[in-house]
Amino acid sequence: MIATHDHILKLRAELDQHNYHYHVLDEPSISDAEYDCLFRNLKALEAAHPELVTRNSPTQRIGGTALLAFTKVKHEIPMLSLGNAFDATTMVEFDRLVVEALDLPIEDDCTTVEYSCEPKLDGLAVSLLYRNGELVRGATRGDSTIGEDVSINVRTVRNIPLKLHGSGWPINMEVRGEVFISKAGFKRLNVSQMEVGGKIFANARNAAGGSLRQLDSKITASRPLEFCCYSVTTDICATHTDNLQQLQNWGMPISHELKLANGIQNCLDYYRDIKERRNSLPYEIDGAVFKVNSIALQRKLGFRTREPRWAIAYKFPSMETLTELVDVAFQVGRTGIITPVARLKPVKLTGVLVSSATLHNMDEIARLGVMIGDTVIIHRAGDVIPQVVSVVIERRPENAYAVQMPESCPVCGSPVERTKLVKRRKGKEIVSNGVLYRCARRLTCSAQLKQSIIHFVSRRAINISGLGDKTIEQLVDKKLICSPADIYKLKPEQIITLQGVADIASRKLIVAIKNSKMPTLARFIYALGIANVGEEIAKVLAQSLLSLERVQKALPEVLTYLPDVGLEVAHEIRSFFDDSYNQGIISMLLSPDECGLQLQNQLDLSAPFTISATLGSLLDKLHIPSIGSGVAQKLANRFSSLEGVVNADWLEMRHILPAKQAKAVRNFFNNSDNTNYAIAIEQQLKDFGMHWQSKKKFVKNLPEVGHTWVLTGSLKLISRTLVKDMLESLGAKVVSSVSARTYCVVAGLGATSNLAKAAQLGLQVLDEEEFVSFLAKHNITV
Repeated sequence: MIATHDHILKLRAELDQHNYHYHVLDEPSISDAEYDCLFRNLKALEAAHPELVTRNSPTQRIGGTALLAFTKVKHEIPMLSLGNAFDATTMVEFDRLVVEALDLPIEDDCTTVEYSCEPKLDGLAVSLLYRNGELVRGATRGDSTIGEDVSINVRTVRNIPLKLHGSGWPINMEVRGEVFISKAGFKRLNVSQMEVGGKIFANARNAAGGSLRQLDSKITASRPLEFCCYSVTTDICATHTDNLQQLQNWGMPISHELKLANGIQNCLDYYRDIKERRNSLPYEIDGAVFKVNSIALQRKLGFRTREPRWAIAYKFPSMETLTELVDVAFQVGRTGIITPVARLKPVKLTGVLVSSATLHNMDEIARLGVMIGDTVIIHRAGDVIPQVVSVVIERRPENAYAVQMPESCPVCGSPVERTKLVKRRKGKEIVSNGVLYRCARRLTCSAQLKQSIIHFVSRRAINISGLGDKTIEQLVDKKLICSPADIYKLKPEQIITLQGVADIASRKLIVAIKNSKMPTLARFIYALGIANVGEEIAKVLAQSLLSLERVQKALPEVLTYLPDVGLEVAHEIRSFFDDSYNQGIISMLLSPDECGLQLQNQLDLSAPFTISATLGSLLDKLHIPSIGSGVAQKLANRFSSLEGVVNADWLEMRHILPAKQAKAVRNFFNNSDNTNYAIAIEQQLKDFGMHWQSKKKFVKNLPEVGHTWVLTGSLKLISRTLVKDMLESLGAKVVSSVSARTYCVVAGLGATSNLAKAAQLGLQVLDEEEFVSFLAKHNITV
């Protein structure tokens, strides 16, 4: 028992350390697969020894029974709002008042006040109370004095530490910050909401607020929430920025954009810079926050009734405006999904003339209660397509009329079908109507075919330069291509007949098509256009299974062993490769006698995924009624093999399970289809080397694992996309902006702000020729 307890403590400490590297330092120390393996091992040990489970174990983030209501919490120190500035004049006035109140000297119209600068995240403010380094309470801001106790929900936010790192923290410490959802997380959330017929969120802020206030913490845990700390009520250091740095040392995530500014002009420079980079940030911001950095000076300045005198938020211009909905058009996507699009009376918003906006689906139209002719509020955040967020009912004209889904496809005239929603749980499939409508004609519908081929040749997929949207539309309309495979059968004399394509361009296009015949496995999977399989999932499939044959054969339950692949996505992948039409297209693309594509990077199974399965996890994935992960592990511990579980009689089952669960297991395996499918899953795990009895492969660390690279400027010898692929193949993480955690910068022509920041931080910078030499050392040729 002592050895087991020590092993559990070691696993918890290891997982906490990996969480710190991933969420706080933004420097992953192991792969997702290795992390998942450690987490499963800890979960299995705790299931077998429940007496050793503690509240702050990484496995205990999600609570059990849903709450009936939130209790109220009184903040010992009020969570005040900040004063707002909407122009530079107000900022200068704020600084003048600070200087006068502190009675500081002024030299050449430049004050000596040092300010901290941070982005203003668009989320929900919360306070976290730590006692002796352990998280004991989480609360919302509420009315600044009274908030709601959301402790059970903040525990599910992955980058909030349940126990602080290191030592030296105060006995009682209240940390404050913002819970938010990143842009990528918001997109994924709305896609998943559409799949299950749930509410579509208008913006990431509403999604974060609604998610954190769920009475069922399991729902909160399923949402991609993140936390960023911006203050602490206990004085730890002499300055605000030093406080935040110390909190980061203890495991709290802080903003990577935190900076110091001497004087108000440097604050205004920070505002202009972050406003310019706003669209490239991975999260939504609605301004910047400036605080007097010295804690002693903050105390001296004090507070007004509802806000501190030592801080201000400089807000960006509004991203919402009013306009008229003049019509609704219906667009057909590459998977046949028919999407309503609002046609608007043109209006300027954040400097862009907006004439259309997304309405998501018919259920969203019903929820909004929007009618053609209505005055609507539209929202535009970053580079996201504008969306209708609400209706101004008071301005509805008498001639407004309802939006109707067409009965036939607006492009090909085929019948429109409502999608079916399949929920799989505990061996059952529950089918209901989905929120989406689809043209049933697949690639024989020209709209679907065009979008499918546009996706196939796109830069991040097969990457055929010169084959633009207009050219593809003409090729489809002239019936020169009827599938992606037909691209590789095109001749120059066919292309030159197209409007706007000259002889030289047609021959260049033929060369580009020929040069695209050696894509990486990840690019090829992404190019196929499998529903819900984006670029990252395609990389996971390629980097985990490392051969198209394995990806094509993989059963859904086996695919769910891979990071970020849930059961619904796994079934989409399985369904795609089971389709005879898709099989035919893939065969033509890879046939030497037809198209002749040769996939790169197809190797043996990736080392981190060998022995990634356990008998307990396999039994859990079978979704036997009444059998959860803990009971599945009990069965695995008792019988040691799938065959032992399948053949165990009633009496043997009753030794470890209650009658109801024992009966459920026996009934499940008495069905020969269930037994055969379980055996098939186990056999595939053996074939893939993922079985618990498989020989563990040696894991050779890639040379750039844990290193973050930045690409900036334009490159002449090699495309930025290819550079990203090459660095990722070496294990590196590639991001768009420089920070203190950047390992190396590749700088091309025209590199400005990123290059200047790299020089300021003293980072390693490679020009294009030096980078090519770096690749050559790793046996990669350009």
